[in-house]
Amino acid sequence: MMAKTPPPQTYRVKSFGCQMNVYDGERMAELLDATGLSPAAEGAEPDLVVLNTCHIREKAVEKVYSDIGRLKREDGTSPLIAVAGCVAQAEGEEIMTRAPAVRMVVGPQAYHRLPDMITRAGMGERVTDTDMPAQTKFDALPARRKVGPTAFLTVQEGCDKFCTYCVVPYTRGAEISRPFHDLVAEAERLVGAGACEITLLGQNVNAWTGEDDKGRTVGLDGLIRALARLPDLARIRYTTSHPNDMSDGLIAAHGEVEKLMPFLHLPVQSGSDRVLRAMNRSHTIESYLKLLEKVRGVRHDIALSGDFIVGFPGETEAEFAETLALIDAVGYAQAFSFKYSARPGTPAADLASQIMPAVMDDRLQRLQAHVNHGQLAFNRQSVGRTCQVLIERRGKLPGQWLGKSPWLQSVHIIGEAAIGDLIEVELVEAFANSLAGRLVCAEPLPRRLSQAIGTRK
Repeated sequence: MMAKTPPPQTYRVKSFGCQMNVYDGERMAELLDATGLSPAAEGAEPDLVVLNTCHIREKAVEKVYSDIGRLKREDGTSPLIAVAGCVAQAEGEEIMTRAPAVRMVVGPQAYHRLPDMITRAGMGERVTDTDMPAQTKFDALPARRKVGPTAFLTVQEGCDKFCTYCVVPYTRGAEISRPFHDLVAEAERLVGAGACEITLLGQNVNAWTGEDDKGRTVGLDGLIRALARLPDLARIRYTTSHPNDMSDGLIAAHGEVEKLMPFLHLPVQSGSDRVLRAMNRSHTIESYLKLLEKVRGVRHDIALSGDFIVGFPGETEAEFAETLALIDAVGYAQAFSFKYSARPGTPAADLASQIMPAVMDDRLQRLQAHVNHGQLAFNRQSVGRTCQVLIERRGKLPGQWLGKSPWLQSVHIIGEAAIGDLIEVELVEAFANSLAGRLVCAEPLPRRLSQAIGTRK
């Protein structure tokens, strides 16, 4: 037992990693708000710190301990510290052993029990909860209150794919789809609170399945079509997808549902079939390219995004060259790339022929050069287009606003606007990571877009 501490009054949630973690961080903050805690002011020391961790990045575990060490105050004390997320799930009690300052360890499927854990920690206990309860945590979470013009909505969690490099099946559990009715109801609340764009989230989001309001079994395309009927919802996106779950219905939705934005993030990971087999990826390069061809067949202007891992054990220079050739052939609008990092407990961690760090560094730099070339080319091809831009925040310059195009490009404009406006913009200049736009119409489009945007007939 540790010494008792006064109940915390302020908190800070620090999230790392993927959009799922961003969503979880937001929900934990709302959960703490509902118990009466307040976010710590900028620059102030909070009473409670929640480190919402990610296990994907290289040396993720060691970075957690570094963050814990930095929380120590000048007088030698520390705030109440909770370690949440995938590192918490993977390490469990080991965190308690290595970091005496930590009072709580909570996995990503148990964070709805955080308020009770805080109470117990205040009484002097050190509490670990890494269960994966059958009852979904979403039933126990408070209603969403903090909503901007864009919002995340988790529809699916977990993974059954067991790629040999990935810890997600072990830290997030098996694939689970949230019920259709719950998702439509939450989307309605998000839109009512001001969101005009919703991004559907999942470890394998296109594996989502459920029964619609008529009792029919539907996939992600059925959910998207239902959400498209919400009058004040202007945009729908989804991420992250798996090629194995890219159904014909979902592909068709890209050509038929106007509110579904022309952007597809479909990770491939490598351009080598041999490496893909070693990764336990269920697709080949041929099958992957056929999927992209189908999507482009229904939505010719779609922007494509992917994930790539360089330096997977045994990857040869020739196989890496195949990945570069794939990137150039597809013409990605953007992509995420990573050096292979052995995750304890995954099959790939025990493979022979681990690649030297210097080789991985070199390959990553070369791959990113190809990705950057493709991204700039895509942005340059966009110059001259007139499109709708959703304003998300102010820019750094006077009168400047930043928003997103339908193709998820960052666009900056100068003019009269406000956060949440959906405005007509001509794209006039391209840069590596953004575009400059010119207002075509100073008046924002009406928030009620059901007459103009919906499902194509």
